[in-house]
Amino acid sequence: MKKRRHEGRKATLLPVSLAFLMFLAVSAHAATGSDWKAEWEKTVQAAKKEGHLTAYIYRYGALFDAFKQEYPEIKVVTATGTGSQMGARILAERRAGKYLADVFSSGANTNFNVLYKSNSLDPLKPALLLPEVLDESKWFGGKHRYIDPEGKYIFAYLGNPGAGGQLSYHTQLASPKEFKSYGDLLQPKWKGKIVSLDPSNTGLGASMQFFYYNPEIGPEWIKRFFGTMEITYSREFRQMTDWLSTGRFALCMGCKDVDRARQQGLPVASFDEHRWKEGRSLSAGGGTLSLLNQAPHPNAAKLFINWLLSRRGQLALQNLDDPFGSDSRNSFRMDISKEKIAPADRLVEGEKYLDVTRPEYSDMTPIFQLAREIMKQKKD
Repeated sequence: MKKRRHEGRKATLLPVSLAFLMFLAVSAHAATGSDWKAEWEKTVQAAKKEGHLTAYIYRYGALFDAFKQEYPEIKVVTATGTGSQMGARILAERRAGKYLADVFSSGANTNFNVLYKSNSLDPLKPALLLPEVLDESKWFGGKHRYIDPEGKYIFAYLGNPGAGGQLSYHTQLASPKEFKSYGDLLQPKWKGKIVSLDPSNTGLGASMQFFYYNPEIGPEWIKRFFGTMEITYSREFRQMTDWLSTGRFALCMGCKDVDRARQQGLPVASFDEHRWKEGRSLSAGGGTLSLLNQAPHPNAAKLFINWLLSRRGQLALQNLDDPFGSDSRNSFRMDISKEKIAPADRLVEGEKYLDVTRPEYSDMTPIFQLAREIMKQKKD
């Protein structure tokens, strides 16, 4: 009898305990909800008090028109250019004791190999406050992508699948039917007929990662292509496209504005490289974001970071008119419309990509070392 009474007390205590635990869980959830709201409001007010934001951003300066519509109290100063130009500028400013930049948005290689390696960044991950930004289920593959080994400094927000080599051609001098593999670029007939960005510069970064780490391509191909094909090198996108469109060269690696030139009726086009046998790459292109340390406007920086990675910010980015007509701006956010993204540029869950945003591919040191050795041998 006593045993039954004891069991009865246990049975009575069990639902009470569950109810208490549920109460604690609900209370914790409510506290968390109120905590982020309070922290967000505090950040917004502090950002408005600072009144300024200085952003170094690759090509997408027009994005700030949408940001300023929501936060007109914040004056935005932008510096634009290639990733390598802006990275060098930031380091030069810092050597002179000037800490001007709050946020940097550009290619993965400048963010990692220049700013991260020079200890110029603060962790960005703690700056994420909005639940819709923190919710990783809204992002491709159900996760955030950071390209640094610690997984907290450099956030990749764009996902560009497809052409690994940024290759284009003069339509009267080459035919896409001749190319089914990167090995076809090594045919003797193309010697002296290729213009390319300098491989020792960050401009070809994602392509160089794709070449170097793809087991079907690899360092040996890099040596043969850049070392034996009598390539002419340039650091100017427009110059290369002009040379390609006038027929001075048949092939171009790294031309950025070929689609714009084609729309103007010039005889140029981009290769559909994702059909080549070595497969597709997945890169962030110009879409990685970092927070500079010793930022002069840390709250405005935090506000912008959360806005950019929100649905509103990523949709505004995807809807930008691109004056170059070539950059794909496919957000890793999957809960926004992809109507303006070309079908070939859309991310497909389950498709196999060589994801060069992965941290183990971020260190470009061995790739640049190889590229410099190749370029040195050409000069000797």
